Amino acid sequence: MSPIPALLDPAAQAIHQTAQQPTAPRFDIYAGIHKALRRLMADTLGRLGRCDLDHPGDLRDTLDRTALMLDLMASHIDSENTVIHTAIEARLPQGARQTTEDHVEHQHSIAALRQDVQALRQARPDLRPLLGRHLYRQMALFVAENLEHMHVEETANNATLWSLFTDAEIAQFEGQIVGRLSPEKVMAYMRWFAISLSTAELTGFLQAMRLGAPAEAYEATLALIKGELSPERWDRLATALQMGSLVPASTATH
Repeated sequence: MSPIPALLDPAAQAIHQTAQQPTAPRFDIYAGIHKALRRLMADTLGRLGRCDLDHPGDLRDTLDRTALMLDLMASHIDSENTVIHTAIEARLPQGARQTTEDHVEHQHSIAALRQDVQALRQARPDLRPLLGRHLYRQMALFVAENLEHMHVEETANNATLWSLFTDAEIAQFEGQIVGRLSPEKVMAYMRWFAISLSTAELTGFLQAMRLGAPAEAYEATLALIKGELSPERWDRLATALQMGSLVPASTATH
C-alpha cells in the first residue's frame, strides 16, 4: 500500500481513497508538466554529477542548464500557487495546504541553489571540487523532495480538483497557466515535453494546440518537437497527426 495517504489530513485521505476507485479518466493537469520536469531534474542532476569542473566550457554549460532548471521550477511553483491553489482554496479552504507549504520550502531551496550555482561559477579552480560536490548533493535532495511532492499533487491534489471542478474548468486552469508564460519560457518547457511524453500524449497536446493556438505558434512548436525526436518517433507522431510527411505542416507538400 502506498505510504502517501498517511502524510495527508483525514479529509485529504478520504479524497485520496475516492481517487483510487476505478472510474472514467479525468483531465490530469499535472501529468504532462510533471513528466517534463522529472526528466529535466534527472538530466540536470546527471550533468552536475559528470561535469568536468576543470573544463571551462563544460562547467559553464552545466551551470547554465542548472540555472534554467531552477528558473523553470520556480515558474512552475508560481503558476501552481497562482492558478491551481487559488482555485482550490476558493472552494475548499485549506484544500491545498500541504502542497502550498511544500512550495514555500521549495522556493527557499531554489534560492539557496541559485547561490550555490553562482558560487561555483565564480570559484577559484582549487575550490571547485568542494563546491561542485556540495551543489550536486543539494540538488539531489531537491530532486528527491520534488519527486515525492509531485506524487502528492498527482494523487491528493488531483482528487481535490476532480471533486470540485469539471474537466472543462480544469482545462481552463491549464490555459491560464500557459497564458502567463513568455513565448521563450513556453519553448523552454516544450523541449522537455517533447522528450518526456509518449506519442499519444504529444498527439493530444498538439491536436488541442492546432485547434486553439495561432498557426505560427503551432508550427514553431511542431518544428521544435521535430528537432528533439528521433526520426522513428517523429514518424509515429506525424502519422498520428495525419500529417503524411516528416516536415512541419507549413513546409509539407500537398
